[in-house]
Amino acid sequence: MTGTAAPDTESSGVKVLENSPEEDWAIEEINPSGVRGPGVRGPGLRGHFRSAIFDFDGTISLIREGWQGIMIPYFTAELAACPGAARIPPGLLEEEVRNFIYVNTGKQTIYQCIELAERVKKLGGRARGALEYKKEYHRRLSRRIAGRIAELRENPGAAEKYLVPGSLAILGALKERGLPLYLASGTDEVYVTQEARLLGVEGYFDGIYGARDNYKSFSKKMLIRRIISGRGLRGEELLGFGDGYVEIENIKSAGGFACGLATDERRRRGVDRWKRNRLEASGADIIIPDFTGAGKLMDYLFPP
Repeated sequence: MTGTAAPDTESSGVKVLENSPEEDWAIEEINPSGVRGPGVRGPGLRGHFRSAIFDFDGTISLIREGWQGIMIPYFTAELAACPGAARIPPGLLEEEVRNFIYVNTGKQTIYQCIELAERVKKLGGRARGALEYKKEYHRRLSRRIAGRIAELRENPGAAEKYLVPGSLAILGALKERGLPLYLASGTDEVYVTQEARLLGVEGYFDGIYGARDNYKSFSKKMLIRRIISGRGLRGEELLGFGDGYVEIENIKSAGGFACGLATDERRRRGVDRWKRNRLEASGADIIIPDFTGAGKLMDYLFPP
């Protein structure tokens, strides 16, 4: 895998495939059979997929790259201002924030804000409403990405800079095989739809879904159930792509095959080791750095 030492296959049982010095790209098999153990449906049988679902931010889009650098310091500062935080070392406080943000990554942003409010209360602080935290976070993030949005509006050719490499190739290959594709994000639906259009990927999807004001009316888990039911699928016929805990867990709990994206979003190449380790812990069946090797990935997912 790019940017990391190859795992010790003797001790870990992990197999790395298609690692080409020329392309610097690899598929890391974590759980190729799709079986996750007692109580979890499976396996996801390669070659028999009939529909696919994609996360958006960090999986297809890099417009919001760096969002963690906005949310983590903001949330950490809110906790640090609480009376009970005085006894907690700053580094541990930040790590606590980082962990609960990751566990909720993929859910609607409001859930991370709900968790923040609960932790403020536990530390003796006066919590604001989760929606107020969300609005402030969006205000800060909007300032960071405003230039990117403006660039895309003025120059459609700039989309390549803000796509996970190979995204158009994998979307096109899956559509060519006749798979209905769905886009699901924890970002507000109005922004997801707008940004998918700016990136030129809107037309690949049969449905685009994101967070709503009535946050209980949507979740990735609900959408996956709807896709399986509406399309008459067996769980193992669903293929999922994501870079966060939630979508991987949801895909696996439905019996699908989960492909984890461990993209180093800043460099737009190679593996983010922090992401990779958490994708493995989340239950990803395979992990890839991006879609640069779309042809090899298709051969792997749909073997002859």
